[in-house]
Amino acid sequence: MSTPQIRPASGASYSRIHGVGGYRPVRVIPNAEVLQWIDSSDEWIRTRSGIAERRWAGPDESVSEMSVQAAGKAIAQAGIDPAQIGGVIVATVSHFKQTPAIATEIAQRLGCGTAPAFDISAACAGFGYGLSLADGMIRGGSAEYVLVIGVERLSDLTDKHDRSTAFIFGDGAGAAVVGPSDTPGIGKVIWGSDGSQKDVISQTEAWDTAFSKPDAINGAGTGSELIWPTLRMEGQPVFRWAVWEMAKVAQQALDAAGVRADQLGAFIPHQANMRITDAMIKALKLPESVPVARDIAETGNTSAASIPLAMERMLESGEAKSGDLALIIGFGAGLVYAAAVVTLP
Repeated sequence: MSTPQIRPASGASYSRIHGVGGYRPVRVIPNAEVLQWIDSSDEWIRTRSGIAERRWAGPDESVSEMSVQAAGKAIAQAGIDPAQIGGVIVATVSHFKQTPAIATEIAQRLGCGTAPAFDISAACAGFGYGLSLADGMIRGGSAEYVLVIGVERLSDLTDKHDRSTAFIFGDGAGAAVVGPSDTPGIGKVIWGSDGSQKDVISQTEAWDTAFSKPDAINGAGTGSELIWPTLRMEGQPVFRWAVWEMAKVAQQALDAAGVRADQLGAFIPHQANMRITDAMIKALKLPESVPVARDIAETGNTSAASIPLAMERMLESGEAKSGDLALIIGFGAGLVYAAAVVTLP
């Protein structure tokens, strides 16, 4: 008796982003407040990063709550019912429970039924990683619509007294509903990693070693304050890698999509640093007519949330239009990266 052949899965021919939404915490942290913690100046921070202010989440603005708010907007814009969502992917490095994934709670709160839900940890490339997974799920037939969320509470991992990072990070959530399309709406995702540089952006210490030390409690023995691991970054190596290597990845994404830089309706890079953005614009020979996301000025670096947050702002402000082609690229700790050309919702 011959072995039966497995019936192949089949899905949509193409996928696209149907809706995008964001959530920005209420509390605004201007540079003036950051200067209470570090020896610097507003001019230095703006010159080095382009950041004027950032948002930090309050006690009620949890990773779950911010995600639900952002996702609700994306689902509404997509014009679908939450029950139609066949997968929930949450990209984050600031959900501090190893298990269960925060995605399952978010899916339940949104009313996504029994949709598969999982977290991914790809730092600032997390949204691009999620987009690639969603595209494959839809074209592979395992889901009709997939919700991709990038969310961070990086204020929980920020050392307020570290002059090199205290001014950089912000909090927020961005979400996109990805679904079927009659025409290609997401180009080939160019993604990858370079583990040889894993230490240039990292957490200062693993959770198990941080909390197992005799001196893990501060406060003169009162047990009032834990020594909390924070994010550290070697600025110059990261800057050089982002400027030189990520411009090549961005060009590969353009080439894979068969799109020229002058045909773009928007350039939406991860909001890491305004100087990195400017250097990439130059390397890509991007025409001045192409709008560029500069959300970092008011939002800071929100890691996995930065691209969908910037996308939402550009669409709401009219800088970019529905149907425009946008080049997106995320890059960060790992080191990891992901770039693609997408059609804006």
